[in-house]
Amino acid sequence: MKHFFITVFLGLLISAAHAQHAPALTFNHQALQVHNLDESAAFYQEVLGLTEIEDKTEQPHIRWFSMGSKLELHLIEDPSAPEAPVKGVHMALSTADLDGMMQHLKSKEIPFENWMGEAGTTNSRPDGVRQIYVQDPDGYWIEINGK
Repeated sequence: MKHFFITVFLGLLISAAHAQHAPALTFNHQALQVHNLDESAAFYQEVLGLTEIEDKTEQPHIRWFSMGSKLELHLIEDPSAPEAPVKGVHMALSTADLDGMMQHLKSKEIPFENWMGEAGTTNSRPDGVRQIYVQDPDGYWIEINGK
């Protein structure tokens, strides 16, 4: 019986030694399929203020944008792309001036709403951060949050 427990213990020890853990991951980019590349690119540049960066794929149907801190947004033109997902599937951007962003959106006649769908207003998340939601030309939802 003693040999049985030693064998089991050694088997578990060897298994644990061979167990592999996934390497650490960091977020790199978000890719969106869009119907009209120029229209979507204009929205992300002119409305959200993202800076276009070099598209290292050099493909005419793809454009890349910086989202800060080495994060990127890739827009990929595909006229047959499916409809955008529901509001619960969204990307979130932060600003230090949410009121200023809401004024900017109003000046460009870009509709926004809170989580509950009330137009032109904000709400606070459970952690106290205020948020609004806007849709891009393809209907993708974008949360903009801040103070």
